[in-house]
Amino acid sequence: MITKQDKNQVRKKRHARVRSKITGTAERPRLNVYRSNKHLYAQLIDDVAGTTLASANTMEKDFDGAGNVEAATKIGEAIAKRAAEKNIKSVVFDRGGYLYHGRVKALAEAARENGLEF
Repeated sequence: MITKQDKNQVRKKRHARVRSKITGTAERPRLNVYRSNKHLYAQLIDDVAGTTLASANTMEKDFDGAGNVEAATKIGEAIAKRAAEKNIKSVVFDRGGYLYHGRVKALAEAARENGLEF
């Protein structure tokens, strides 16, 4: 039987493996996704400078409800709009070790539909 701790350790190991291969720059930042049980977070990160360029999450005032697929779509739209405000058109997608399914997939597809390229 796999416990929740074991699943998270496997995810962290997968994330470390992916992170060793991808980095974000000022021209092409890394779109990082973090998924908790209740909420969803997305950040555009410049790894060279070590700064967060833009972020969006389900805890902001203008978002209702929890971190479900519908909320993930709204987060994807919001992060794409905030990227466009900063003249960012293409990003490197970092799914955070999560499977490309459900909330993570909804966020990525919404970001693509609203102008981000990855």
